[in-house]
Amino acid sequence: MASKSITAQFEALPKLVKVILLIVFGWVIGGVYRIIRYTETKNLFTLIAGLLALFTGVGNLVAEVADIVTEILSNKITLFAD
Repeated sequence: MASKSITAQFEALPKLVKVILLIVFGWVIGGVYRIIRYTETKNLFTLIAGLLALFTGVGNLVAEVADIVTEILSNKITLFAD
């Protein structure tokens, strides 16, 4: 049995749990999610967005709000996470 990636495990959580986690820990989840997603997809833009979201105040705020909205609308973090 193949193990799921970390991002796939996060995406498999119930929507309510993910939204609560993003509200409470979104300031770190957004950046870490994108950096881990980069290791899976090798999309350099995803890595840059993850680093900006993790280490800059404005990037962090934008990513947190965007992640909560995209999680509610599409049940997945989608903005700059391809």
